[in-house]
Amino acid sequence: MPDTSLRQRLTAGIEIDLFDALEPRGAVVEVADGVARVVGLREVGSEELVRFDSGGLGMAYELSADTTGVVLLGGADGVLAGEGAEPTGTLPSLPVSSELLGRVLSPLGAPFDERPAPKGHRSPIFRPAPALIERAPVDRPLLTGVMVIDSAIPIGRGQRQLIVGDRNVGKTALALDIVCAQRPGDVVCIYVVVGQPISRVLGIREALEKAGVLSNTVVIAANAGALPGLQYLAPYAGTTVAEYFRDLGQDALVVYDDLTKHAEAYRQLALLLGRPPGREAFPGDIFYIHAQLLERATALANSGSATGSITAFPIVETTDSDISGYIPTNLISITDGQVYLDTALFERNQRPAVDVGKSVSRVGGAAQRPALSAVARNLRIVMSRFEALESLTRVGLDVDPATQKAVQRGRIMREILRQPRFKVRTVADQILALTAVTEGWVDALPPADARALIWSAADSVRMEHPRLLAALEGASGALAEAEQAPLRSLIVQMLEKRR
Repeated sequence: MPDTSLRQRLTAGIEIDLFDALEPRGAVVEVADGVARVVGLREVGSEELVRFDSGGLGMAYELSADTTGVVLLGGADGVLAGEGAEPTGTLPSLPVSSELLGRVLSPLGAPFDERPAPKGHRSPIFRPAPALIERAPVDRPLLTGVMVIDSAIPIGRGQRQLIVGDRNVGKTALALDIVCAQRPGDVVCIYVVVGQPISRVLGIREALEKAGVLSNTVVIAANAGALPGLQYLAPYAGTTVAEYFRDLGQDALVVYDDLTKHAEAYRQLALLLGRPPGREAFPGDIFYIHAQLLERATALANSGSATGSITAFPIVETTDSDISGYIPTNLISITDGQVYLDTALFERNQRPAVDVGKSVSRVGGAAQRPALSAVARNLRIVMSRFEALESLTRVGLDVDPATQKAVQRGRIMREILRQPRFKVRTVADQILALTAVTEGWVDALPPADARALIWSAADSVRMEHPRLLAALEGASGALAEAEQAPLRSLIVQMLEKRR
């Protein structure tokens, strides 16, 4: 319909161009696999939403001289060749507010549960990353509750840490453990599910609810049955939710599970839109879209207003433990480190199956708690040396007593780093365990017995020695002899009881 000024001109008898009085509309000429080609949308912009006469929704994504490639986002079954289409003048967005906590939503904000659609101002899904001057250094720790990560591969708030490994080695389980370790009011969590079966989405929701952290988490889901366009939008939508809480001055954590499926969805769209394929048939800008996404995760500098942060944990799947694949190497070069899950460790029941030697955190060490950093300083070197020495003992070579002692201590450390699902290890727990092993207090015990005794001692400290617990939590550096003495005494008492 013509606008008010146009009506006034018509009433006044002023001559006008008929073309100016008509709304621009297009017509669908082809529909295939989640993509429609439309002619006649001369004024449509890139990433602008397009509404079809059947009620379907799409996003203009490929602009050419003759046609517009539209990625379908809803009502794809009803979109047919010959029907009309018109631009909406809006970009993809979703409502953001605190009401999103505890919900499972689509990338456009449609609820998956029976509760009403969330309310709030709509925030655009595609937003620019903060400028360099707006960023703060990573100097505050993000405690994951996973001992092998907090001690050997520390993460800071605002960091981008990749989780990489083969299929079915515990990547999702590790991400859920990290989410479950975050305290409400401290870190808000956003879990993005891309291209997974709906049963996996429901399982993640159930696991979060059972752990009591669903009320602190927003789940953005585009399952395997969703349109490729929605799978493509899902990580950006999750980041938009995280940015809402960051702009309130809060710290947010976002998990992308996983970006391999996201890359495959984008490849499908690019090929359907006729874009030239590159390596492994991925379009040439696949590196750019992941960099554009992950650059939005950062800590904001203190500018007198927002000082929040977004910590990102993208997940990527490898094949046959090959981290030199196209998508894994792209993401490794973008992120600030990676947690590598090894299939061989997983098969030997080392859970989480983190390979300390191949894992690295490039910036999180600056944010690690000083006391934890002091006691775990050489952990990666010790474990790598232990693996080499243990291989010598397996082939029956004679080793000297010092080597036998190092192997025994390494086996105890490996047992200590085993961790059940949803069992959070606090800073005090980790300091106590690492101190007990590195100081040799439990060298005389078999590894399994040493593990049981150390965690019993940690429970005793938590319940019966609040002053000692506070000292461990607040330690500002390596434990002095006076601070180690109560721990040693506790361990010795428990050893005496075992005898």
